Amino acid sequence: MIPFNKPPYTGNEDQHVLAAMRSPKISGDGEFSKRCQAWFEEKLGCKKALLTPSCTHALEMAALLIDVQAGDEIIMPSYTFVSTANAFVLRGAKIVFIDIRPDTMNIDERLIEAAITSKTKAIVPVHYAGVACEMDAIMDIASRYQLFVIEDAAQGMMATYKGRPLGSIGHMGAFSFHETKNYTSGGEGGLLIINDERFINRAEIIREKGTNRSQFFRGMVDKYSWVDIGSSYLPCDIQAAFLWGQLEKSEEINQNRLQIWNAYCEALSPLIASGRVIVPSIPEGCVHNAHMFYVKVHDLYERTALLEHLKGREVFGVFHYVPLHSAVAGPQFSRFHGDDRYTTKDSERLIRLPIWYGMKEHELVQVIDSVLEFFS
Repeated sequence: MIPFNKPPYTGNEDQHVLAAMRSPKISGDGEFSKRCQAWFEEKLGCKKALLTPSCTHALEMAALLIDVQAGDEIIMPSYTFVSTANAFVLRGAKIVFIDIRPDTMNIDERLIEAAITSKTKAIVPVHYAGVACEMDAIMDIASRYQLFVIEDAAQGMMATYKGRPLGSIGHMGAFSFHETKNYTSGGEGGLLIINDERFINRAEIIREKGTNRSQFFRGMVDKYSWVDIGSSYLPCDIQAAFLWGQLEKSEEINQNRLQIWNAYCEALSPLIASGRVIVPSIPEGCVHNAHMFYVKVHDLYERTALLEHLKGREVFGVFHYVPLHSAVAGPQFSRFHGDDRYTTKDSERLIRLPIWYGMKEHELVQVIDSVLEFFS
Protein backbone atom coordinates (compact mmCIF):
# COMPACT_ATOMS: atom_id res chain seq x y z
CA MET A 1 0.00 0.00 0.00
CA ILE A 2 1.29 3.44 -0.94
CA PRO A 3 0.45 5.55 2.15
CA PHE A 4 -0.93 9.04 1.89
CA ASN A 5 1.91 10.43 3.99
CA LYS A 6 5.19 9.54 5.66
CA PRO A 7 6.51 11.96 8.30
CA PRO A 8 9.64 13.73 7.05
CA TYR A 9 12.91 12.33 8.38
CA THR A 10 16.39 13.46 7.37
CA GLY A 11 18.68 11.39 9.60
CA ASN A 12 19.92 14.47 11.45
CA GLU A 13 17.19 14.25 14.06
CA ASP A 14 18.69 11.36 16.09
CA GLN A 15 21.83 13.14 17.25
CA HIS A 16 19.96 16.31 18.17
CA VAL A 17 17.21 14.49 20.08
CA LEU A 18 19.85 12.54 22.04
CA ALA A 19 21.70 15.78 22.83
CA ALA A 20 18.45 17.35 24.05
CA MET A 21 17.70 14.31 26.22
CA ARG A 22 21.10 14.61 27.87
CA SER A 23 20.82 18.38 28.33
CA PRO A 24 20.21 19.88 31.77
CA LYS A 25 17.51 22.01 30.10
CA ILE A 26 15.07 19.49 28.62
CA SER A 27 11.92 21.54 29.23
CA GLY A 28 10.70 24.46 27.14
CA ASP A 29 12.97 27.08 25.58
CA GLY A 30 16.15 25.03 25.81
CA GLU A 31 19.08 25.28 23.41
CA PHE A 32 17.31 23.74 20.42
CA SER A 33 14.19 25.85 20.95
CA LYS A 34 16.37 28.95 20.85
CA ARG A 35 18.07 27.76 17.64
CA CYS A 36 14.74 27.07 15.92
CA GLN A 37 13.16 30.34 17.00
CA ALA A 38 16.18 32.34 15.83
CA TRP A 39 16.05 30.48 12.49
CA PHE A 40 12.39 31.39 12.03
CA GLU A 41 12.91 35.02 13.01
CA GLU A 42 15.62 35.33 10.36
CA LYS A 43 13.86 33.26 7.70
CA LEU A 44 10.41 34.78 8.15
CA GLY A 45 11.51 38.29 9.03
CA CYS A 46 9.13 38.44 12.00
CA LYS A 47 9.50 40.39 15.24
CA LYS A 48 9.24 37.27 17.43
CA ALA A 49 8.93 33.51 16.91
CA LEU A 50 7.63 31.27 19.69
CA LEU A 51 7.45 27.49 19.40
CA THR A 52 4.24 25.91 20.70
CA PRO A 53 3.11 22.30 21.23
CA SER A 54 0.81 22.58 18.20
CA CYS A 55 -0.65 25.03 15.69
CA THR A 56 -3.87 24.79 17.70
CA HIS A 57 -2.03 26.27 20.68
CA ALA A 58 -0.53 29.02 18.50
CA LEU A 59 -4.00 30.02 17.32
CA GLU A 60 -5.32 29.96 20.90
CA MET A 61 -2.50 32.30 21.92
CA ALA A 62 -3.37 34.64 19.06
CA ALA A 63 -7.01 34.75 20.22
CA LEU A 64 -5.86 35.67 23.73
CA LEU A 65 -3.45 38.30 22.45
CA ILE A 66 -6.08 40.19 20.47
CA ASP A 67 -8.37 39.94 23.51
CA VAL A 68 -11.28 38.14 21.86
CA GLN A 69 -14.42 38.52 23.99
CA ALA A 70 -17.83 36.89 24.05
CA GLY A 71 -19.91 38.21 21.16
CA ASP A 72 -16.98 39.20 18.96
CA GLU A 73 -17.14 37.98 15.36
CA ILE A 74 -14.24 36.38 13.50
CA ILE A 75 -14.30 36.05 9.71
CA MET A 76 -12.73 32.96 8.12
CA PRO A 77 -13.39 30.30 5.49
CA SER A 78 -15.51 27.30 6.40
CA TYR A 79 -13.13 25.08 4.43
CA THR A 80 -10.48 24.67 7.11
CA PHE A 81 -9.49 22.51 10.06
CA VAL A 82 -11.57 22.83 13.22
CA SER A 83 -8.72 24.42 15.22
CA THR A 84 -8.97 27.58 13.12
CA ALA A 85 -12.46 28.16 14.51
CA ASN A 86 -12.09 26.54 17.94
CA ALA A 87 -9.32 28.88 19.05
CA PHE A 88 -11.75 31.80 18.88
CA VAL A 89 -14.90 29.93 19.91
CA LEU A 90 -13.12 29.07 23.18
CA ARG A 91 -13.00 32.82 23.91
CA GLY A 92 -16.74 33.18 23.23
CA ALA A 93 -16.56 34.49 19.66
CA LYS A 94 -19.05 33.84 16.90
CA ILE A 95 -17.46 32.55 13.70
CA VAL A 96 -18.62 34.13 10.43
CA PHE A 97 -17.82 31.88 7.49
CA ILE A 98 -17.65 33.11 3.91
CA ASP A 99 -17.22 31.29 0.64
CA ILE A 100 -13.93 30.23 -0.94
CA ARG A 101 -12.37 30.84 -4.32
CA PRO A 102 -12.55 27.67 -6.46
CA ASP A 103 -9.12 28.28 -8.01
CA THR A 104 -7.13 28.15 -4.75
CA MET A 105 -9.69 26.89 -2.19
CA ASN A 106 -8.78 29.99 -0.15
CA ILE A 107 -11.10 32.59 1.37
CA ASP A 108 -12.65 34.81 -1.30
CA GLU A 109 -11.26 38.23 -0.40
CA ARG A 110 -14.00 39.91 -2.47
CA LEU A 111 -16.66 38.71 0.00
CA ILE A 112 -15.00 39.77 3.24
CA GLU A 113 -16.09 43.40 3.41
CA ALA A 114 -19.79 42.57 3.13
CA ALA A 115 -19.50 40.22 6.13
CA ILE A 116 -18.06 42.87 8.46
CA THR A 117 -20.29 44.19 11.26
CA SER A 118 -19.71 46.37 14.32
CA LYS A 119 -18.85 43.15 16.20
CA THR A 120 -16.10 41.99 13.82
CA LYS A 121 -12.75 41.64 15.58
CA ALA A 122 -10.48 39.83 13.14
CA ILE A 123 -10.02 38.13 9.78
CA VAL A 124 -8.35 34.72 9.72
CA PRO A 125 -7.17 33.80 6.20
CA VAL A 126 -6.11 30.17 5.75
CA HIS A 127 -3.35 29.54 3.20
CA TYR A 128 -4.67 26.25 1.86
CA ALA A 129 -2.08 23.82 0.46
CA GLY A 130 0.66 26.39 1.05
CA VAL A 131 -0.81 28.73 -1.58
CA ALA A 132 -1.23 32.32 -0.43
CA CYS A 133 -4.52 34.10 0.05
CA GLU A 134 -4.82 37.52 -1.60
CA MET A 135 -3.16 39.28 1.30
CA ASP A 136 -2.91 42.81 -0.15
CA ALA A 137 -6.69 43.01 -0.40
CA ILE A 138 -7.20 41.43 3.03
CA MET A 139 -4.75 43.77 4.74
CA ASP A 140 -6.35 46.76 3.05
CA ILE A 141 -9.79 45.78 4.36
CA ALA A 142 -8.38 45.14 7.84
CA SER A 143 -6.68 48.54 7.88
CA ARG A 144 -9.82 50.40 6.81
CA TYR A 145 -11.98 48.68 9.43
CA GLN A 146 -9.28 48.47 12.14
CA LEU A 147 -9.38 44.67 12.30
CA PHE A 148 -6.71 42.19 13.28
CA VAL A 149 -5.40 39.65 10.76
CA ILE A 150 -4.25 36.26 12.06
CA GLU A 151 -2.77 34.14 9.27
CA ASP A 152 -3.44 30.43 9.59
CA ALA A 153 -0.29 29.32 7.79
CA ALA A 154 -0.40 25.77 9.17
CA GLN A 155 0.46 24.46 5.69
CA GLY A 156 2.51 27.44 4.56
CA MET A 157 6.12 27.12 5.75
CA MET A 158 8.57 28.13 2.96
CA ALA A 159 5.79 29.59 0.78
CA THR A 160 5.57 33.28 -0.13
CA TYR A 161 3.20 36.01 -1.33
CA LYS A 162 4.83 38.67 -3.51
CA GLY A 163 8.19 37.84 -1.96
CA ARG A 164 6.97 37.84 1.64
CA PRO A 165 6.81 34.62 3.70
CA LEU A 166 3.32 33.45 4.56
CA GLY A 167 2.49 34.26 8.17
CA SER A 168 4.65 37.40 8.14
CA ILE A 169 2.03 39.73 6.61
CA GLY A 170 -0.77 39.86 9.19
CA HIS A 171 -0.45 40.86 12.83
CA MET A 172 0.40 37.24 13.68
CA GLY A 173 0.84 33.92 11.93
CA ALA A 174 0.41 30.32 13.10
CA PHE A 175 2.23 27.28 11.69
CA SER A 176 1.94 23.53 12.19
CA PHE A 177 4.67 20.91 12.52
CA HIS A 178 2.26 17.98 12.63
CA GLU A 179 3.54 14.79 11.04
CA THR A 180 1.54 15.51 7.88
CA LYS A 181 3.28 18.84 7.29
CA ASN A 182 6.44 19.53 5.28
CA TYR A 183 8.44 19.79 8.51
CA THR A 184 7.63 18.13 11.83
CA SER A 185 8.86 18.34 15.39
CA GLY A 186 8.21 14.69 16.08
CA GLY A 187 4.54 14.19 15.27
CA GLU A 188 3.07 17.40 16.67
CA GLY A 189 4.30 20.96 17.10
CA GLY A 190 3.50 24.53 16.18
CA LEU A 191 4.79 28.07 15.93
CA LEU A 192 3.36 31.51 16.62
CA ILE A 193 5.09 34.38 14.88
CA ILE A 194 4.43 37.96 15.88
CA ASN A 195 4.75 40.80 13.39
CA ASP A 196 3.34 43.55 15.61
CA GLU A 197 5.71 44.47 18.44
CA ARG A 198 2.97 45.44 20.87
CA PHE A 199 2.08 41.74 21.32
CA ILE A 200 5.56 40.41 22.13
CA ASN A 201 5.77 40.91 25.89
CA ARG A 202 2.27 39.62 26.58
CA ALA A 203 2.82 36.63 24.28
CA GLU A 204 5.74 35.51 26.43
CA ILE A 205 3.62 35.87 29.57
CA ILE A 206 0.62 33.97 28.17
CA ARG A 207 2.93 31.21 26.91
CA GLU A 208 4.48 30.89 30.40
CA LYS A 209 1.18 30.17 32.17
CA GLY A 210 0.51 33.85 32.79
CA THR A 211 3.81 34.51 34.56
CA ASN A 212 6.71 36.84 33.78
CA ARG A 213 9.14 33.91 33.93
CA SER A 214 10.84 34.84 30.64
CA GLN A 215 11.64 38.29 31.99
CA PHE A 216 13.04 36.68 35.15
CA PHE A 217 15.47 34.51 33.17
CA ARG A 218 16.63 37.59 31.26
CA GLY A 219 17.33 39.34 34.57
CA MET A 220 14.59 41.93 34.04
CA VAL A 221 12.82 41.09 37.34
CA ASP A 222 14.24 39.61 40.55
CA LYS A 223 11.48 37.02 40.85
CA TYR A 224 8.66 35.89 38.66
CA SER A 225 4.97 35.73 39.53
CA TRP A 226 1.47 35.43 38.12
CA VAL A 227 0.69 38.61 36.15
CA ASP A 228 -1.91 37.66 33.51
CA ILE A 229 -4.01 34.83 32.16
CA GLY A 230 -2.14 32.12 30.29
CA SER A 231 -1.52 28.44 29.88
CA SER A 232 1.26 25.94 29.21
CA TYR A 233 2.13 26.71 25.62
CA LEU A 234 5.79 25.57 25.64
CA PRO A 235 6.95 22.44 23.85
CA CYS A 236 9.80 20.45 25.37
CA ASP A 237 13.26 20.88 23.87
CA ILE A 238 13.20 17.33 22.47
CA GLN A 239 10.52 18.43 20.01
CA ALA A 240 12.65 21.41 18.99
CA ALA A 241 15.70 19.14 18.58
CA PHE A 242 13.77 16.92 16.17
CA LEU A 243 12.62 19.98 14.24
CA TRP A 244 16.13 21.42 14.10
CA GLY A 245 17.29 18.30 12.26
CA GLN A 246 14.79 19.16 9.54
CA LEU A 247 15.43 22.88 9.41
CA GLU A 248 19.06 22.07 8.64
CA LYS A 249 17.78 20.49 5.42
CA SER A 250 14.80 22.74 4.82
CA GLU A 251 15.76 23.63 1.24
CA GLU A 252 16.44 20.00 0.34
CA ILE A 253 13.02 18.96 1.68
CA ASN A 254 11.31 21.82 -0.14
CA GLN A 255 12.97 21.07 -3.49
CA ASN A 256 12.23 17.36 -3.22
CA ARG A 257 8.54 17.98 -2.62
CA LEU A 258 8.39 20.46 -5.50
CA GLN A 259 9.92 17.86 -7.84
CA ILE A 260 7.23 15.35 -6.88
CA TRP A 261 4.50 18.00 -7.25
CA ASN A 262 5.76 18.96 -10.71
CA ALA A 263 5.98 15.30 -11.73
CA TYR A 264 2.30 14.87 -10.88
CA CYS A 265 1.43 17.93 -12.97
CA GLU A 266 3.37 16.70 -15.97
CA ALA A 267 2.09 13.13 -15.84
CA LEU A 268 -1.55 14.19 -15.43
CA SER A 269 -1.38 16.96 -18.04
CA PRO A 270 -3.60 15.05 -20.55
CA LEU A 271 -6.36 14.84 -17.92
CA ILE A 272 -5.87 18.50 -17.03
CA ALA A 273 -5.98 19.60 -20.68
CA SER A 274 -9.16 17.62 -21.36
CA GLY A 275 -10.87 19.02 -18.28
CA ARG A 276 -11.22 15.64 -16.59
CA VAL A 277 -9.44 16.91 -13.47
CA ILE A 278 -8.49 20.27 -11.98
CA VAL A 279 -5.20 20.63 -10.12
CA PRO A 280 -3.98 23.35 -7.73
CA SER A 281 -3.74 26.84 -9.20
CA ILE A 282 -0.81 29.04 -8.21
CA PRO A 283 -1.68 32.74 -8.67
CA GLU A 284 0.87 35.17 -10.04
CA GLY A 285 3.18 36.45 -7.33
CA CYS A 286 2.73 33.35 -5.17
CA VAL A 287 5.40 30.72 -4.55
CA HIS A 288 4.00 27.52 -3.06
CA ASN A 289 5.76 24.82 -1.03
CA ALA A 290 4.26 21.64 -2.53
CA HIS A 291 2.48 20.91 0.72
CA MET A 292 -0.13 18.86 -1.09
CA PHE A 293 -1.10 17.75 -4.54
CA TYR A 294 -4.81 17.42 -5.07
CA VAL A 295 -7.12 16.79 -8.00
CA LYS A 296 -10.71 17.92 -8.25
CA VAL A 297 -12.97 15.56 -10.16
CA HIS A 298 -16.49 16.08 -11.48
CA ASP A 299 -18.52 15.44 -8.33
CA LEU A 300 -18.84 13.47 -5.10
CA TYR A 301 -19.81 10.28 -6.91
CA GLU A 302 -16.75 10.33 -9.14
CA ARG A 303 -14.56 11.09 -6.13
CA THR A 304 -15.93 8.09 -4.25
CA ALA A 305 -15.33 5.86 -7.27
CA LEU A 306 -11.77 7.13 -7.73
CA LEU A 307 -10.93 6.61 -4.06
CA GLU A 308 -12.22 3.04 -4.27
CA HIS A 309 -10.22 2.47 -7.44
CA LEU A 310 -7.03 3.78 -5.82
CA LYS A 311 -7.59 1.59 -2.79
CA GLY A 312 -7.90 -1.41 -5.07
CA ARG A 313 -4.54 -0.51 -6.61
CA GLU A 314 -2.99 -0.19 -3.13
CA VAL A 315 -2.85 3.61 -3.20
CA PHE A 316 -4.21 5.52 -0.22
CA GLY A 317 -5.76 8.79 -1.38
CA VAL A 318 -7.85 10.93 0.96
CA PHE A 319 -10.40 13.71 0.79
CA HIS A 320 -10.02 16.70 3.08
CA TYR A 321 -12.13 18.93 5.31
CA VAL A 322 -15.85 18.65 5.75
CA PRO A 323 -16.84 22.36 5.73
CA LEU A 324 -17.22 23.55 9.30
CA HIS A 325 -20.55 25.29 8.78
CA SER A 326 -22.12 21.94 7.88
CA ALA A 327 -20.57 20.09 10.83
CA VAL A 328 -22.61 19.15 13.91
CA ALA A 329 -21.25 22.10 15.93
CA GLY A 330 -21.47 24.53 13.03
CA PRO A 331 -24.93 26.04 13.70
CA GLN A 332 -24.14 26.49 17.41
CA PHE A 333 -20.91 28.44 17.03
CA SER A 334 -21.08 30.02 13.59
CA ARG A 335 -23.07 31.41 10.71
CA PHE A 336 -22.37 31.41 6.97
CA HIS A 337 -22.55 34.85 5.39
CA GLY A 338 -23.70 34.93 1.78
CA ASP A 339 -24.06 32.01 -0.59
CA ASP A 340 -22.19 28.72 -0.38
CA ARG A 341 -21.38 28.56 -4.10
CA TYR A 342 -18.09 26.69 -3.92
CA THR A 343 -17.24 25.62 -0.35
CA THR A 344 -19.38 22.49 -0.22
CA LYS A 345 -19.37 21.66 -3.91
CA ASP A 346 -15.62 21.86 -4.34
CA SER A 347 -14.83 20.18 -1.03
CA GLU A 348 -16.79 17.16 -2.26
CA ARG A 349 -14.73 16.98 -5.47
CA LEU A 350 -11.24 17.08 -3.97
CA ILE A 351 -8.83 14.17 -3.52
CA ARG A 352 -5.36 14.52 -2.03
CA LEU A 353 -2.76 12.25 -3.61
CA PRO A 354 0.22 10.82 -1.68
CA ILE A 355 3.21 13.15 -1.37
CA TRP A 356 6.08 13.16 1.11
CA TYR A 357 9.77 13.94 1.34
CA GLY A 358 11.79 11.04 -0.03
CA MET A 359 8.95 9.47 -2.03
CA LYS A 360 10.47 6.87 -4.35
CA GLU A 361 10.00 7.01 -8.12
CA HIS A 362 8.24 3.63 -8.26
CA GLU A 363 5.78 4.84 -5.59
CA LEU A 364 5.05 7.98 -7.57
CA VAL A 365 4.60 5.98 -10.77
CA GLN A 366 2.19 3.60 -9.05
CA VAL A 367 -0.01 6.53 -7.96
CA ILE A 368 0.09 8.19 -11.38
CA ASP A 369 -0.64 4.97 -13.26
CA SER A 370 -3.58 4.22 -10.97
CA VAL A 371 -5.14 7.63 -11.59
CA LEU A 372 -4.62 7.43 -15.36
CA GLU A 373 -6.08 3.92 -15.41
CA PHE A 374 -9.25 5.12 -13.72
CA PHE A 375 -9.87 7.83 -16.30
CA SER A 376 -8.99 5.61 -19.23
